[in-house]
Amino acid sequence: MSIKETKFNSETLALCHKLMKRYPEGKHKSALIPILHIAQAEFDGWLSSETMDYVASILKIQSIEVFEVASFYSMFNLKPIGKCMLEVCRTAPCWLNGADELVAYLEKKLGIKVGETTKDGMFTIKTVECLGSCGTSPMLQCGAKYYENLTNQKTDELLENLKRENKRQTYTAY
Repeated sequence: MSIKETKFNSETLALCHKLMKRYPEGKHKSALIPILHIAQAEFDGWLSSETMDYVASILKIQSIEVFEVASFYSMFNLKPIGKCMLEVCRTAPCWLNGADELVAYLEKKLGIKVGETTKDGMFTIKTVECLGSCGTSPMLQCGAKYYENLTNQKTDELLENLKRENKRQTYTAY
């Protein structure tokens, strides 16, 4: 087993510096969220303490400043996750339209609870706050894609399609 070094390749590092140049000197911390998205996508879908320290060194800020942001936002993962993070919206409109039933169905179907990852490393279930798709609930986000008006049958089809693709689903906003 090889351990991946916590370091961006030259193209990714150049992208980070390009993002930092959007902001005035001394305000590069403003690029933190997009750089965290890049780091999470680059390093297996989650942010280890080593990764957060590395991001801090690029931005020339304290590691705790990176942790404060990464731990505040639900789109950042502070522990390893499956290739497919199934983020189920659980706010009132989705709840009223069956989000709880969707979560229960996923838990039973995948044999895991919210916050857990399947043994094969394929799926992690997470509940999140509003994803802004109230009119098409229940729904979930996986990577950059929304899956709406979910039924058990649509959920089964989604899981099969994701298994067939067998690739990490990522979301990047930069």
